[in-house]
Amino acid sequence: MILLTGATGNVGSALLPRLTMAGHRVRCLVRHPRRLGPERVRVQIALGDLANPSSFRNALRGVSTVIHLAASVRDQERASIEEVNGVATMRLVRAAERAGVERFVYFSAIGASLHAPARFFRAKALAEQAVRESSIESIVFAPSIVYALGDAWIALLERLSLLPLMPVAGRGRARFQPIWAGDVADCVIAALDGRAAGAERLELAGPETLSYDDIVRTVLRARRRRRRLLHLPPRVVKAALDTVERFAGPTAFATWDEAELLEIPMVSERGTADAELLGVRPLPMLQVLAGG
Repeated sequence: MILLTGATGNVGSALLPRLTMAGHRVRCLVRHPRRLGPERVRVQIALGDLANPSSFRNALRGVSTVIHLAASVRDQERASIEEVNGVATMRLVRAAERAGVERFVYFSAIGASLHAPARFFRAKALAEQAVRESSIESIVFAPSIVYALGDAWIALLERLSLLPLMPVAGRGRARFQPIWAGDVADCVIAALDGRAAGAERLELAGPETLSYDDIVRTVLRARRRRRRLLHLPPRVVKAALDTVERFAGPTAFATWDEAELLEIPMVSERGTADAELLGVRPLPMLQVLAGG
């Protein structure tokens, strides 16, 4: 039995149907089962979330493998970035040890470090450390920026592209190796099938190294739109997004914690090597977006 967290996120939405099609028995830890779509009739459901560690016991019963995808790049109503990404992961690892789980698959991020400027990366680094120090056999996936057709980030860029000028937070120079969620999900399936034997940490990167400006232009090309980029100073963006979040709360279209991540590079020196080790050749971003 596999316990999957984050089943409704970018990677989870791509991974879950692959797991069920491959014949794996899956239990999803979710708050809202309807968000699983058609897959909800093919899996077991454990009601709960990372902010409620008491829900872990039932979720982990009879589980041999945990795939922990759930994460947040903004504070939630019931938990902060540090609590969701760091503390909750530590608690889940300990609960998995007590439940006799044999394997723990954790999703960190390229750039995760205790000294990173962003709270998200620092919390991920703490969680990654807890996973590595546990008694359970584990593998850590550290992807660059992950995208999917219609995800919240791509959808926001598409909406902004309707403006006469395309606003970009900061200088737009930070470099990324964007990787499609479908390719990431294929990497996980390959690892479960034993193709990552002996690996403890794999960095997942797409085939292109793009600045954030390049990514924005790629989205524009995919939608056949031509716009000049308008770079906004970080202090202006922060002030504006803090105001939006203060009034809109959890429904804010974006937060400073999210925007700040776009100024921090997420590049692997190994490029696509780790994905290819698993038999996956990641697709270029324009091919995915234009094909959709």
